[in-house]
Amino acid sequence: MESVLKDKTYVFALRIVKLCQYLMREQKEYVISKQVLRSGTAIGALVAEAEFAQSKPDFVNKLSVALKEANETSYWLNLLHDGNYISKEAYSSIYPQVKELIKLLVSSIKTSKDNIKASK
Repeated sequence: MESVLKDKTYVFALRIVKLCQYLMREQKEYVISKQVLRSGTAIGALVAEAEFAQSKPDFVNKLSVALKEANETSYWLNLLHDGNYISKEAYSSIYPQVKELIKLLVSSIKTSKDNIKASK
């Protein structure tokens, strides 16, 4: 498993946890914060799960689900920003991270799928 992806998803999950703590404590926002907490931390959990996938297709599947969670997290971050729950500065700090994770996941999935095809 690429440690870069694992490390970046872990660091991102920590930022999401801190963001949710802020949203609950300072903004008294409990609904969207729980959604972004679930999806934002699931990305790294799925990448960690993929490390011990039962097969190459299982590995691709877990990364594909992580990609879906990253895309969902992107949605919630946009909603938090546009709903004025987080500042432009906070959004500009965290949003590029989720976009980078999406790019890394897309690349990893494509490479893994290509490797599966090549081994047949």
